[in-house]
Amino acid sequence: MKTLNNKILFATILVLSLLLSFFTNDFATIENLYDVVNNYTMLMILACGLFIVLISGGIDISFPAITIISQYLMISLISKYDFGFLGVFIIASAVGILLGFVNAIIINKLNVPSIIITISTLNIFYGALFYLTKGVWLYDYPEWFQEEIIFIKAVTADDFVYGLSFQTVIAIFAVVLTGIIVNKLSIGRKIYALGGNQDATSRIGFNILKLHLFAYGYMGFMAGLAGVVQAYTVQSVAPNSLLGYELTVLAAVVLGGASLSGGKGTLTGTIMGVALLAIIQNGLNLMNVSSYWQTIITGIIIIVSISATALGQRKGA
Repeated sequence: MKTLNNKILFATILVLSLLLSFFTNDFATIENLYDVVNNYTMLMILACGLFIVLISGGIDISFPAITIISQYLMISLISKYDFGFLGVFIIASAVGILLGFVNAIIINKLNVPSIIITISTLNIFYGALFYLTKGVWLYDYPEWFQEEIIFIKAVTADDFVYGLSFQTVIAIFAVVLTGIIVNKLSIGRKIYALGGNQDATSRIGFNILKLHLFAYGYMGFMAGLAGVVQAYTVQSVAPNSLLGYELTVLAAVVLGGASLSGGKGTLTGTIMGVALLAIIQNGLNLMNVSSYWQTIITGIIIIVSISATALGQRKGA
């Protein structure tokens, strides 16, 4: 089932790429592909975190607020103190992990469906942020955080500079780390077991609280990294910039075959889900489709994807 889903995803990505290359002039250009990769690194990072939460049997809706809070505090501090790039990641990650732990503890202690808790904490986090910041945007960046960082540079005939960007390096780190966790470490197998059957996992002797802390803390860690990437890319911080973004990330992970009931999904599928969503949205932009229609199409994609996954699971059963 996993292999079939990944094959279908790969074939869909290939067909869409060929169609967009044929029907648009800009899709297959280096400039466009470079921009797509950079613009969707944040989605990839957040998808890695949500993937871990989903296979644990939970769901986190609060991560957009965690991302914004992490980057808001990080930018507020580095604009006053010279922490350097290491400090940037420490601050954002620490804030993200702490807020992720808040979700994990509430979910574990109250034994309430995680979607209800994280919708609640989403509103709490956003409400506290807007109250404390009064909705003020941040633009005051230190010079060292404004410089464009590109590794392994190359230049096109039109003098367009491209290469391995700072954002891409962070996204690759997120993917590699997530792959090590789910494929090489025992904690990954425990997370899959938790999502498959929490009662059985508890009877085996696994500490459910620790697993919840790891899953939601990891989501918080990825939200912190995503906060750094977005702040660096946009060069501003708006408290309301990620409202509704949870839908996009959820669409990408579910497209990749992760089950909302937990215990099922692959990182490869998640990566291809992000790629497919990026290609669809980029293609719609190139064809000048209204942003309102793009939102509708994203919602339809989620419904179709969930329906196809559920149908496949029923047939498998």
